[in-house]
Amino acid sequence: MKLAALATALAPILWLCGLAIDRKLGARPVNAAINLTGDWALWLLLATLAATPARRILAAPRLVLARRTLGLAAFAYAVLHLGLYALDQGLDLGRVASEIVLRRYLTIGAVALAGLIPLAATSRDGAVRRLGSAQWNRLHQLVHPTALLSIVHFLLRSPTDTAEPMLMAGLLAWLAGYRLLQRRREVGPDTLVGLAVATAALTALGEAAWHAAATGVDPWRILRANLDAGPGLRPAWWVLIAGLVAAALARAARRPQRASAPISSSSAASGGTRGQSPS
Repeated sequence: MKLAALATALAPILWLCGLAIDRKLGARPVNAAINLTGDWALWLLLATLAATPARRILAAPRLVLARRTLGLAAFAYAVLHLGLYALDQGLDLGRVASEIVLRRYLTIGAVALAGLIPLAATSRDGAVRRLGSAQWNRLHQLVHPTALLSIVHFLLRSPTDTAEPMLMAGLLAWLAGYRLLQRRREVGPDTLVGLAVATAALTALGEAAWHAAATGVDPWRILRANLDAGPGLRPAWWVLIAGLVAAALARAARRPQRASAPISSSSAASGGTRGQSPS
């Protein structure tokens, strides 16, 4: 599992290096690399958050072993994202600092990166022992607002091209919704279907609201676009599909347990009968 997580973490940088070697990063290769590393930092952060729900839904406890590697990889890509931005500014750190202060989307991105630093610094077993489990868990709740700030940074960077950041926002909403539900009760397949529908609707409404506020586009036009699959599926549909796949996987993971229940009862009954026989 750790090797699989490591391979996942290394795949984007190897792919990026391959694009650079083949000169396929376009006329502004550093700018393209900045965008790609930022995107992958976010996807890996979402994958880190998805490890816990996936472990429960699939009844696969070993998935948790991938979480630390994916989280550290997300931090590494975020640092590389900032480093490439500094390279694009001629490594003029004064200019980089002033740009971060003056440009709102850069300020939000810098705050998000700052939020990742204590999480990466305390990702060792020794930190859990030193801080205590309760305090460590409270600290690592920072990952949720950090992920949200990162998505806002993405949206502000490209306010009209919202497909990918809105998809990320919808998936983050699903992950947050799952955790809230899990605190109150067991999350079964039917609950996951409801969560998928709710987060898909929230994604569609969020996309419409964003365009109304940021670009002045009629929000009803965006909502109608969500019902037209001709140009391609909007982010809300992909969130719905991902949520329904999670529900289907949860149902499939439960079937063997249900099938084995009568056998266990029968075995228990026969065991009780044997226990009552004279010896």
